[in-house]
Amino acid sequence: MSQYSVDDLTCIDSTVSCSRCDAVCCRLTVMVMPEDRGVPRHMVTRNKEGLEVMARDEDGWCVAVDQRHMRCGIYEDRPGVCRKFAMGSAYCVAERENYARDNAKTVALKLI
Repeated sequence: MSQYSVDDLTCIDSTVSCSRCDAVCCRLTVMVMPEDRGVPRHMVTRNKEGLEVMARDEDGWCVAVDQRHMRCGIYEDRPGVCRKFAMGSAYCVAERENYARDNAKTVALKLI
């Protein structure tokens, strides 16, 4: 979990690009707020705390992600928190680093 917030836009890294990312933000828990009226209800579920969140598929992706094109399938109606998530923000960079660390692939070496 990152110490940053989607509201922290003080430091935007312009070298960060969504085109060079594994759509890490689409794997985060997305709270659906009452004002998010455009979000299709069949894409919303309740978490164990009873809060409304975007549902995830079996691989952990937000169900709104069009995985064929790697973009949001409900972009115009996406939740407010998704609208606030800024590419290159401190939160974005921290989540990308966490994801890379947690999903680093190791290669077993055989000593000869």
